[in-house]
Amino acid sequence: MIALLDYGAGNLTSVKKAFRAIGAEIFVPADPVAIASADAVVVPGVGHFGATAALDGPWVDAVRAAVARGRPLLGICLGMHWLFEGSREAEGLGGLGIFPGRIERLDPDGSTGADSAWPVKVPHVGWNAVAIARPASIVEGVADGTQVYFTHSYCAPPIADTVGTTTHGVPFSAIVQRGTVAGVQFHPEKSGAAGIRILRNFAAWAQY
Repeated sequence: MIALLDYGAGNLTSVKKAFRAIGAEIFVPADPVAIASADAVVVPGVGHFGATAALDGPWVDAVRAAVARGRPLLGICLGMHWLFEGSREAEGLGGLGIFPGRIERLDPDGSTGADSAWPVKVPHVGWNAVAIARPASIVEGVADGTQVYFTHSYCAPPIADTVGTTTHGVPFSAIVQRGTVAGVQFHPEKSGAAGIRILRNFAAWAQY
């Protein structure tokens, strides 16, 4: 069973539907204690980083305990942001801290990006290509340059754990992975066959 966390920051219906399409069993834990029975944990989400304040101490402790037991963890969009140390969008509010660094706002004019010198729209909404930076199990079977669906205004910088990057004004981490903990900036549940493949790769870590 995969635990899908509901902290009031996103439509869980499409994520549930995508996982069920690959044969994974999903449940929404009513409290942090229920995470202990999960084979894997998914943190979805859209919107403001401040919404992650609902994932308070007991939730943080339960997710960290699950990771310590070797349970796979996936963050989607805002859920990926929560896997980092914090975000400029909500100063003073910490994240889970599995990945180093802070979430930054997309640079609309590309002034800090080496690959872009023209203005871009923020938020970044729509399909964009992911450049695979290194082999990783989360992207097994996903081709370099695959298009996936984004909707966000903040992003994670490229780090050592980055698996794939996308450029929108500046290059940013589109996919990160360390062990069986991964995050995706885009919405795999809205990204067609490539997104389903990524969810299938993650679910395989939980032996579905």
